Amino acid sequence: MADIEKFYDHPDALMNDDGYMQEQPADFIGGIPEPLRISAWLIISTELCERFTYYGASLMFAQYLKDQLKLKKTDQVSIIRGFTFFCYFTTLFGAFIADQFLGKYLTITAFASWYVIGTALLSISALTSIERSTRLALFIVSTYLFIGIGTGGIKSNVSAYVAEQVKTGYKPTKTPGIYIDSRATIERCYRYFYMAINVGAFAGMLLCPQLAKNVNYFTAYVVPAGVMAVGLIIFVPGYRYYVKKPIGHSPFVKVYRTIRYALRNKNPNNAHWLDSSKGLKDAEWDDKYVDGLKRSIRACKVFLFYPIYWALYNNMTDNFINQGLEMKRPNWLSADQLNVINSAVLIITIPIFDTWVFPALAKRGIYLGPIKKIFIGFMIVSAGFVYVTVIQKFVYKSGPYYEFNGPDVPEDAYNDISVWWQVPAYVSIGISEIFASITGLEYAFSQAPAELKSTLTALFLFSNAGGSLLGMILAIWSGDPTVLYTFAAQSVLMFVFGVAFYFIFRHYDEEVRQMTTYDG
Repeated sequence: MADIEKFYDHPDALMNDDGYMQEQPADFIGGIPEPLRISAWLIISTELCERFTYYGASLMFAQYLKDQLKLKKTDQVSIIRGFTFFCYFTTLFGAFIADQFLGKYLTITAFASWYVIGTALLSISALTSIERSTRLALFIVSTYLFIGIGTGGIKSNVSAYVAEQVKTGYKPTKTPGIYIDSRATIERCYRYFYMAINVGAFAGMLLCPQLAKNVNYFTAYVVPAGVMAVGLIIFVPGYRYYVKKPIGHSPFVKVYRTIRYALRNKNPNNAHWLDSSKGLKDAEWDDKYVDGLKRSIRACKVFLFYPIYWALYNNMTDNFINQGLEMKRPNWLSADQLNVINSAVLIITIPIFDTWVFPALAKRGIYLGPIKKIFIGFMIVSAGFVYVTVIQKFVYKSGPYYEFNGPDVPEDAYNDISVWWQVPAYVSIGISEIFASITGLEYAFSQAPAELKSTLTALFLFSNAGGSLLGMILAIWSGDPTVLYTFAAQSVLMFVFGVAFYFIFRHYDEEVRQMTTYDG
């Protein structure tokens, strides 16, 4: 333990109030996580409720628009992808409100309240006593204007807020060279945060379609509204437990001034153009902030590759369901309910990776950086869509309705192939999320300076809006039989973009590994 004692005595060592070292010790071999605080669990529980509401309600949209509002398949896909686009587009608005004016706690509370109103209006839209045109208008207003804004404002803040509950730095354990490392704790935090997302989604997707099938859509939408209200009730009283960062001056003005100074005082000898903003005594920023801003810009380059991933991922809410409707299934199973397999996979595998896989790699000094993880996720989903394409081909070959484009095809037609062949497709997307989606959230939080954590998280989530926009374009070819070629094209695009992603950014892993000082 001599090295640790030497580190503690070092005059330049940074130590926070909790006794965590803020610089990596010289004898560091690997980092392990610590248990999460109660404030983190409250936020995670709130997220579980919100995801129950979101997935429980939105999973029914495809069949609701088809059966109740009598829209054709291409219109269904366009409306659903447009809704998803709006949900993620508004994350930027939520981050701006939190970072500029209210802070994360008040922003989450305000947007969650708006969300609850939206779910109530969605329930009203399902009343069959109202004219169909009015129901469609109310559906659009409730989903786009209320739920879309509400979930966007929550998304951009809650994932950053939960990570802010982690004590930052390094703390020695009984094993020499192995430290409690807040980076590992943040990774754990995001894995359990993501597992809560999928527990909520699993429960919502299991229950709500059954309520729609066996009772009515009004009841099926009232239940998610009630659960969202419960989430708000859980979150608000936890105020005294939360770690709340001060808002301070405008983070956006600070970014603008830092960049403006660097551009006006360019030095060709600097390794990075932003380094021209370093070394100033009276500036509102310091060198640590400039380094964080540099990391944030690099992270944004990484996020540019995510829209194609989300375009594939979002097929679960429309094209996968429409594929399932064309397959033979048990009477008790609704085609949209196979989405629960995706959530179940994550619920089962996240604890396995968190408890055994990732800690075992860390203790052996094996570093699986964020870029490698994201690349693995991209390749898994690409392979999954090869499978989806093959299944769609077999659907069309099975008969009796083949490609579903003849003159005598009934509305509820399906071919002689089991819907259970879809299971591997949902499994592949679930596994890919552990590597691509969870890692992306953690990467956004870890790379941003303290003032910009919500903003960078929002920019990561905003990449899903890009995926939804791609999906809206691809919706033109979501009918039969062109959806087959849409699946194939998405698989090829994901593979090409994934390989390009790895070769462009693989050196970022080493830069992340060499980060030895924590930022807020």
